[in-house]
This record gives sequence, structure tokens and C-alpha cells, in this order.
Amino acid sequence: MSQIVRVALDVPLYRYFDYLVPGDEQVTAADIGRRVQVPFGRRTMIGIIVDLPPTSDLPNEQLRPIETVLHDLPRLPDAWLRLTEFCAGYYHAPPGQVMLSTLPVALRSPKSAKGARRLARPATSAAGGQALPALRAEQEAALAAIHQAGPGFHSFLLHGVTGSGKTEVYLRLIESSLLAGKQALLLVPEINLTPQLEARVAARFPSVALVSLHSGLGEAARQRNWQAALTGTARIVLGTRLAAFTPLPELGLIIVDEEHDPSFKQQDGVRYSARDLAVFRARQLAIPIVLGSATPSLESWANATAGAGRSRYQLLSLRERAVAGARLPLVRRIDTRLDRAENGLSAALRAALAQRLECGEQSLLFLNRRGYAPVVGCPACGWTSGCPRCAAHLVLHLRDRCLRCHHCGFAVPVTKACPTCGNQNLIAFGRGTQRLEATLAEIFPQARVLRVDRDSASTRRQWEALAARIDGGQADILVGTQMLAKGHDFARLTLVGVIAPDAALFAADWRAAERLFAQLMQVAGRAGRAERPGEVLIQTQFPEHPLYQALIEHDYPAFAAVQLAERRQAGFPPYAYQAVLRAEAREMGEALAFLATARAAALEVDSAAVTAYDPVPMRLARRANRERAQLLVESGSRRALQAFLSTWQLRLVALKLPAQLSWHLEVDPLEL
Repeated sequence: MSQIVRVALDVPLYRYFDYLVPGDEQVTAADIGRRVQVPFGRRTMIGIIVDLPPTSDLPNEQLRPIETVLHDLPRLPDAWLRLTEFCAGYYHAPPGQVMLSTLPVALRSPKSAKGARRLARPATSAAGGQALPALRAEQEAALAAIHQAGPGFHSFLLHGVTGSGKTEVYLRLIESSLLAGKQALLLVPEINLTPQLEARVAARFPSVALVSLHSGLGEAARQRNWQAALTGTARIVLGTRLAAFTPLPELGLIIVDEEHDPSFKQQDGVRYSARDLAVFRARQLAIPIVLGSATPSLESWANATAGAGRSRYQLLSLRERAVAGARLPLVRRIDTRLDRAENGLSAALRAALAQRLECGEQSLLFLNRRGYAPVVGCPACGWTSGCPRCAAHLVLHLRDRCLRCHHCGFAVPVTKACPTCGNQNLIAFGRGTQRLEATLAEIFPQARVLRVDRDSASTRRQWEALAARIDGGQADILVGTQMLAKGHDFARLTLVGVIAPDAALFAADWRAAERLFAQLMQVAGRAGRAERPGEVLIQTQFPEHPLYQALIEHDYPAFAAVQLAERRQAGFPPYAYQAVLRAEAREMGEALAFLATARAAALEVDSAAVTAYDPVPMRLARRANRERAQLLVESGSRRALQAFLSTWQLRLVALKLPAQLSWHLEVDPLEL
């Protein structure tokens, strides 16, 4: 009787595929988790062996033989297989796509599948060791609580104000894990946070193999680092979202820094949350996990403060800055109804900037809007620079002499006259970082103004060059977006000015206040990180808003309590569980019609605990010439929602789709 192997393939189907083992080969249980080369249609593909079933649903004569089992690498661990299967199940994604998408490109390509062994080599640090800094009492208490929890799965929420020494706590925990002969995984939300943290980790552990994994690496480097993790050569892995899937045979500790950050949620393909998968992975392996943030997500805060017997996380707090004498910055509100902002700057903020220039200190102006101006318009006829492909405006990028869409990338040269009426006196409305940079250069011609946003630092090398200029004292005033808001220590930076934050206070997105508070707390934390006192000036037309009051007092718990009370009353997460079905089509009518059919199918599922709402256009209803709509489903029970989604998805897959229509299901969406 021929032997059967079950294989996961990178195809958009919710199933595995059975193949025969040729008579001259033998596959054993030790090969589960190995890559295999197989025929699929007219192609040859790389798959992963997931099982050795005794029989197949298909007769053997319909099964094709495998071409070869690849032994160039150790097999993927069983725990890794269970992790990817959980991800596929919870997020209702094709299992083969989940598994194969986490591998380096070369390891899923038949052409380069046999080159893996050649690339594998140890990654070690050449940095020198350093003396350990003294711990403050709160840091010692946090470490003691983690160590006293003992072996097994324990989840901790480390809530520490900016500059409180969370990273030092991470390093001490990594040291303990290494001494126990275990590997450590440290996740960060963004690429531009990795160089500084990687250098600090390497300096602390000079003889330990450390690798980084993020999208800024070349494919060869990523494969080399990934293999070092798989073989156990790398003992510390530092990475962004996708690194949550890194196979680590001796993993003993997971740390998620800035756990609240939306970047941990994948927004295309398999829409998973790396933070939530990290928690599952820690539970699966019976190891500790530490989630750290100055502004935890409200879901995590609720998990840590639910009360005795109900809290899923143990809350650890760092309320003071780690550097002796360093204080949290003074936060003041500037009422722009009284002190009007000329060219974006109030008189009080201009005076504060001038004072810092006289003292030789750095300032940061935070404006979370890149480009020169968000829209160009004609005062004569009312024309505005709309994107022809999206329901959005083209943003003026004056230096590039173009109008560019930040959603689809469409760009055209700056128009010299109104395309509707021919008026040549067009106006740039609003301001972005480029316009603010130009304004500062006019007001303070002696100042060295440096802009840091995705346009000026689109690569890691560009960011590192800008960071070196800042650290080297070659910039007096920084103009930046959220790229500068977190994870950076600039010793000479003492003033932070916040420009135009009010729009988020009344946004349609019910998560907007949480995100604004996190952004402002993080950017405020850049001021006064060393011995110099810091100051934060917030320009606002709503100075009495409770959000700003909580910022002044650096009181995240008070802010979180208000937000959670509102969400409980409204029935929003974390007191409800959501999934959203999104559809894209050439015409909005097609997308809405499909969603209406999908809703009818949802109502046929016997689940009184789940509510399916009416389909509606998305807020950005058109993107890249595709009309977009969505349908929200919600339940007070995660278990009930998951059971419903499993049944509903089978019906969705069976629906006949109009030409050019596509859809996807997202569980635990961050944006609606």
C-alpha cells in the first residue's frame, strides 16, 4: 500500500493536499514539518508536510507523487505548525498561505529551495560589554514579580511612563532566559525602532548570537537570520510583526514592546495580530510573555485590571523615570482661539522655540501629516485636487512638484491653473510637515531645521543618517510625524510642540481618541529625557477636553477608565467581539449586492448570539479605482463569534462572485 503525505501549499484554498510517496522513498513522522517539492497543476511548488494520514479522501490513483523531500534544513517544529494552524483557524485564512507566507522567499521557491544550507551561518555581535546600570525600586519590583511567578505561562503588562526604564527590564529578563539556556524573542512595531534597540541589545550581550528580522532586510539576510533562529544558533531574535512566526526550538521568553501599536496588526493578506499571536504562543509553550507600553491598548488594560480572579494579565507599573533627577515633562495647552496660530504656530510656541535656540537645546514639532498641504483648491469655482482613483484628495508635495495620493500612490505634476475654470491663483489649504519646515526656515533663518517623515526617511539607511544628525547636534528644530513619536532618546531635546491634534477628538472612528492619546503621550515623552527638564505645548481649540487634562497629569489610568466605561456602555471592544467582511468591486452596487447576499447567508446561520449589521460603504469608499464596502458582525462571546464565522465562511466560499469582485474577512478589526 502506497504511503500518503498531507501537504500545505501556498494557495487560497482552505484545505491541505494529499500526495503519494514514491516507492523508492520513505517518509516518517520525523519528516513532519519538512519542506517538500510537489507538482500542483502545471507548476512545481514548495509545500510543508503536516501529516501522514493512513488514507485519503481521494482514491490513490488520483493522487500524484511528491518530487522530493528537502533535508537542507531542520524540520519546522511541531509548536510552529500548531501556531500557524491556530492563526489560520482564528483568522479564517487558508492554512497553506499562512504557513508558507511566513518563510523567507527563497525557502518557498522551487528554483532556490536547495540553496538554504549555503546561506546558514551564525550571527554574532562584535560589540563590547557594558556595566549594568543600577535599577530603581520599581524596576526591581517588576523583575521580582516576574521571577516569583515561576515556570510556565504567565502574561505581564508592564505599564511604564516614557523613560521609566522598560528596556532595562527587558534586558534583565533576556539575560535570565539566556542563562537558563533558552532563546528570547523581542518584538517591536516598526523598522525604524530596530537599529537603536538592536545596538543596545548587542552591547549588553556581546558574545550572544543576535539576529534581526524585518522587511527592511534583503532576502539573503532575512533567510540567513531566519535559519539561525531555526537551528538555535541565534539566541536573541529582534523583529517586527512577521517575526512572531519565527521558528525557535528553545524559546523561553517573549517580549512585545509598544504592545499597543496598530503596526502589530497586519492590514493585508492574512490579517493577524502579532501581539495576540505572541500571547497564544507563550501559552502554547508554557513560557512567560511581557507586554510593555506607556499607553497600553485598552484591550490589554482591561485584561490587566478586570479584578481578582478575572484579570488575564498581571499589571506591573513603572511610574517614575529611570534617570535620577529626570522628571516627566510639563504639559501646557495653548488655546488657539485666543492665541491664534499664524502659519501653524502660536505666539507662545514661537517664543518657546526661540528660547530653546538661545539655550542650544533641540525642539520637536509634531504634525502627523506629511507633504506640503493636504489639498489644493480654486477659490473661484471651488475645485479641489481630488484623486481620480480614490475618494481622497491629492496632497501637495512642493519639493517634488507633484500632487500625490497617500492611499494609492497616484501622482501628477502640480497644476499651474484650475483645470475647471483656468484660474491661476490656486490656494494650498492646511499644512503638512513640508510646509511647516518651510515656515520655520523663514521665522528662524539661523536654525537648522530637520524634517523626519516617511518622505525623508523611507529606508533604514536614510533614517539612520537622520538619527545620526540629531544625536550629533546637527539639528535645532525637528519636524516629524509619528515616526519620531516613540522609542527614541535625544538628550538635547527639551521642547515638544503639537500642531493640529484636534481632528481626532471628534472623528467617526471610535478608536481615534485612544490613538491620539497614545501618540501625544509618546511624543511628549521625547522631551527632557536626560537631566534637562522638558516641556510640551499642545495647540488646541478645545483645551478643556478631558483627553488633554489626562495628558497634563500624565494619567493614563484615568483616561483608560473613562474610555472603557464609554465602550462598555456602547458595547464596543473589549466588551464585544467583531469581524468585518469587506468587498471590493468596479461598482459600489456590486459590492453592496454581494454583501447583502452574504448577510442573508449570515442570517441563515443558527446563532442568536451574533448580530450581522447592514452593509455600508467604507469611509474611504473608493481606492485605486475599486469601490469598497463592508459588513460588520458582532457578538458578546468570542466563542460564539468564532463558531459562527466557521459556518458562515463555508457559505461565503460557495457564493458565486461577479467578475472582478474580491472579498476578505477580518477578525478583530482595528479600523471600521
